[in-house]
Amino acid sequence: MMTDFQKYIQRYLDLIPSENWPEELKKSGDKTADVYSKLSEEQSHFAYAEGKWTLKELLLHLSDTERVFQYRILAIARGDKNELPGFDEENYARNSYANKRSLSSLLEEYRLVRKSSQILLATLNPSVLNNIGTANGNQIVAETIGKLIVGHNLHHLNIIEERYLPELL
Repeated sequence: MMTDFQKYIQRYLDLIPSENWPEELKKSGDKTADVYSKLSEEQSHFAYAEGKWTLKELLLHLSDTERVFQYRILAIARGDKNELPGFDEENYARNSYANKRSLSSLLEEYRLVRKSSQILLATLNPSVLNNIGTANGNQIVAETIGKLIVGHNLHHLNIIEERYLPELL
């Protein structure tokens, strides 16, 4: 029987289209950058409903979350036995001031964060990807967090394609 946490992360993992998740990490990053590079500054302020994030806030959410996941991967890979904290994505978004930044700066940041993830994951000894740590009160394998970067990104790309872009085109 799967725990609620396992069910929660499985919905992201199920979005990864192939077993080659490091390649999917690159592809999802390229696709996200491509989608955002076609938006105007005005379009990047769009939110599909009241209380939903703007496209700028969503892009910075992807960078913020990826940074949190990078730290978790690094800590677990290095054998850190401390429990790693969770984070409140709504609070992060509220305090991000993403809408005051240029779309180009947010996109540059996203690309650099993704490149950093790719370098981190490519340079870890494969054996440490099996290390288990505790993040947000749940045990998790370092490699699974790498896969979550991909699945989380794909989840939000799907939302962008289904709820944002149709309103902008």
